[in-house]
Amino acid sequence: MKFLETPLRDLLGIRYPIAQAPMAGVGTPELAAAVSEAGALGSVAGARLSPDELRAAIRRARELTDLPFAVNLFARPFSGDDVFAVVLEERPAALSFTFGPVDPAPFREAGIVVLGTATTAAEARALDVDVVVAQGAEAGGHRGTFLGPFEEGLVPLAELVPAVVRDAAAPVLAAGAIMDGADVVAALELGAQGAQLGTAFLFTRECAAPRAWLDALRTRDTVVTAAYTGRPARAARTPFLEELMAGPEPLPYPDQARLHAPLRGRDGYGFYLGGTGARRARELTAGELVRTLVAEAELSSSAQGALT
Repeated sequence: MKFLETPLRDLLGIRYPIAQAPMAGVGTPELAAAVSEAGALGSVAGARLSPDELRAAIRRARELTDLPFAVNLFARPFSGDDVFAVVLEERPAALSFTFGPVDPAPFREAGIVVLGTATTAAEARALDVDVVVAQGAEAGGHRGTFLGPFEEGLVPLAELVPAVVRDAAAPVLAAGAIMDGADVVAALELGAQGAQLGTAFLFTRECAAPRAWLDALRTRDTVVTAAYTGRPARAARTPFLEELMAGPEPLPYPDQARLHAPLRGRDGYGFYLGGTGARRARELTAGELVRTLVAEAELSSSAQGALT
């Protein structure tokens, strides 16, 4: 599987150039550990955790695997200095972040690989990171756009990856509607050195997403809107979300999210983040999904090679 032997894989210390997106709120330490155990890069979703909760989540993942995993946070001021301090103390293999730049120096000094999210080539140039996560328009969850209006960051992955590869000094991890091994191969052919999957892992058994979340993504289209949290995010277009989108201008993030916090868990009021590829998701264990992706990628690469 030479086509999967990218420099990014070696940089992160993983067997396959595949990463699990963090998915704050439903991504569990058990999911991160299972992904890492299967040879990919798991991710602990730390963005909504207190310092003590983050430390516990990192240590729980470490109980389950001694292989590399990442910890994900929001850029300041959306995450505080106290949670970044936990990352420096616990020293996971990698730190990933979104919503803006983060000073990489203290993390590099601690031996932590730094990954930052970009939704445009300009954002990729503005990041000082070891790996650029190129978040295509198709990706689920909050948009990482931090330069200009979010609409400018809705670049299809097939356009974004080549542009970022051309301009960025760091290797690129492609993210957005990557659901199977053929999608992984397609991302590598665009110039990425790896693929990050969120929605595909949302449907795995180790993820904490409730059935209503998965069913909403299976049966509804998705839309990018700031109506629920105050920051643009791609989610299932439910009647509840339609109602919010037709309402008044949302408050800034995270004030709008706090406004709706009491509604979480109530029937009909869910905010179901996910990408455009959700209908193609498989309900497997995380380990089974990684192994399936690798097998599919090998078949896709072999088939393409036979045609050339």
